Amino acid sequence: MKQRATKIVATVGPASSTLDVLQRMIAAGVDVVRLNFSHGKAEDHVARAQMVRDAAAACGREIAIMADLQGPKIRIGKFSDGKIHLAKGDVFILDATCELGNQQRVGLDYKELPDDLKSGDVLLLNDGLIVLTVDRVQGSEIVTTVKIGGELSNNKGINRQGGGLSAPALTAKDMEDIKTAMRLGADYIAVSFPKNATDMVMARQLSNIAADESKVAKPRMIAKIERAEAIPALQEILDASDGIMVARGDLAVEVGNAAVPALQKRMIRMARHSNKLAITATQMMESMIQNAVPTRAEVSDVANAVLDGTDAVMASAETAAGKYPVETVEIMAAVCAEAEKAEHLSLDTDFLNVTFTRIDQSIAYGALFTAYHLRARAIVALTESGSTPLWMSRHNIDMPIYAMTPSRATQRKASLYRNVHTFELSPAVNDRESVLKAAEDVLLAAGLVKKDDMIVITWGEPMGQVGGTNALKIAKIGDH
Repeated sequence: MKQRATKIVATVGPASSTLDVLQRMIAAGVDVVRLNFSHGKAEDHVARAQMVRDAAAACGREIAIMADLQGPKIRIGKFSDGKIHLAKGDVFILDATCELGNQQRVGLDYKELPDDLKSGDVLLLNDGLIVLTVDRVQGSEIVTTVKIGGELSNNKGINRQGGGLSAPALTAKDMEDIKTAMRLGADYIAVSFPKNATDMVMARQLSNIAADESKVAKPRMIAKIERAEAIPALQEILDASDGIMVARGDLAVEVGNAAVPALQKRMIRMARHSNKLAITATQMMESMIQNAVPTRAEVSDVANAVLDGTDAVMASAETAAGKYPVETVEIMAAVCAEAEKAEHLSLDTDFLNVTFTRIDQSIAYGALFTAYHLRARAIVALTESGSTPLWMSRHNIDMPIYAMTPSRATQRKASLYRNVHTFELSPAVNDRESVLKAAEDVLLAAGLVKKDDMIVITWGEPMGQVGGTNALKIAKIGDH
């Protein structure tokens, strides 16, 4: 049976913070666990990360941990009665100096918001359910008229239609959370609301410093694309990142729901072309927070992300707070596997305009081309850094890519790569023939190949150096 290529990211929360539930989720198909730093304290995340490692070990797998930073959440304050109801035409004031809100006004946790706005701006509150038009800004007050009303409760988020708010991507809280993420050994850091490459460069520098201090492997950086101004800067953000998350919630509020599907396809396409990762997120199985089965629209949404070429689909509240965390993962896995059967393979045309100057990159592409035309059973990449299987995974091929590495950190990071399945190889085995024999033995023991199957193997000589893939071999299982 063909192994599922698309990976699943699942958020851990109150519904999934027991060893039993985590083990069942991992057994059902979770490849990456997301820790949402918008909720909980540092020690909560450290404890959950350890539980994830324990659950993965019990399942005999290595999976990645992604620390998702909160970023500059721009929110209203609290109301004296917890909530109010706004009607169309009401005058409502957002007041940076207000302590406790009422029917006429409410405070702001982002005190600089009045400096970012002018008459005529449109504000979207609570994910766009409440719409306010700015009449005027006077001092600390933003005087608005309600365009679309409804219930408004404590601490709801604020977006400006079209983007343009100046809040920095990294807050003081994020900087502390990066240290916590490195203390617990996070493999990926997801940065919320980056506007440009500089935001990602700064986050990477801080993460690398924290990783060195905690004596852990440096993390890969994921840019969450959720600001309107990130769209024209997408290529520079990609260049400064290891991947992107198509964060459709806040992005849809800023650019409009109708624009998001085409943007999703464009972002995933750009990521693959740039040899970067792509995660598709937000409301993928939203109804499963309450229901045991998803809607047909949600099934189509997950399938379309797979057909777009995403590396992973992500569950948020569905697995963090929903009633059916394990079932959510099971259904997402089944939908991904089914969608992959319908993929159109055009590997040769992928290579028509590819240019590369690195030997290891040319070996990666050579392995794909050779395996595709010889109809090999699998591709095996013996790797230290994980770069070779990453490059291979940017192209659709109907055979699995097995990344074998002595590095546990590389094994975990590669668990997010589309169509890449990881195995640990002992670092004690370091001569070529012994390593190649060990790789074959791993596949045989796992039942993934049988005698006389053809595989394509890549490695670097001398063995053990990072970035040194320079050899390719077409091998028949059992010839050693």
